[in-house]
Amino acid sequence: MILERNSQVNDQRKKIHPHKFTLWVALGSIIMMFAGLTSAYIVKRNMGGWTGFPFPRAFWYSSAVILVSSLTVQMSLRAFRDREMQKYRNLITVTAVLGLLFVFLQWLGFRSIWNSGITLHGSGAGQFLYVIAGLHAVHVLAGVVALIVMFIRAYSARIRSYDSTPVELMSTYWHFVDLLWLYLFIFFMSIN
Repeated sequence: MILERNSQVNDQRKKIHPHKFTLWVALGSIIMMFAGLTSAYIVKRNMGGWTGFPFPRAFWYSSAVILVSSLTVQMSLRAFRDREMQKYRNLITVTAVLGLLFVFLQWLGFRSIWNSGITLHGSGAGQFLYVIAGLHAVHVLAGVVALIVMFIRAYSARIRSYDSTPVELMSTYWHFVDLLWLYLFIFFMSIN
């Protein structure tokens, strides 16, 4: 009876949580979408009439911000697991603020590109740039919403669950958004 119960517990530990599995499938799909879009960018770039775009300084700053936010979200996950709730609250707050700062810096960067004459209606990089950036922005905003929800839950007196799954999911997603931006940053910097 005890061996049977231990076997069931071990089997439960080996299984991936359904939400984590769903997240990983979604992340795989997103990776394929961005791989396709950046491949199309490369193909289109080699055709005639292509115009590049100036690389804004705000993108450098936003990259630094999202890297720091990735560190703070990981530290917040560790604090949550260790049940250091005040530290978790502080770190999730910092991460949410950094997420909002990243969005603001991205807006400044793309406003700078737009003001330089690269628009959706022109030829060349603008069309792909704004589609790729827009899709990334949707994913970043989803991450920021998740951060804000975790922030609200962290300060809610009614919620006292120590299940780390939601924090792990949010952390994994935020790391993914971070890596995706770094990929796009390096891609546009090197190919432009």
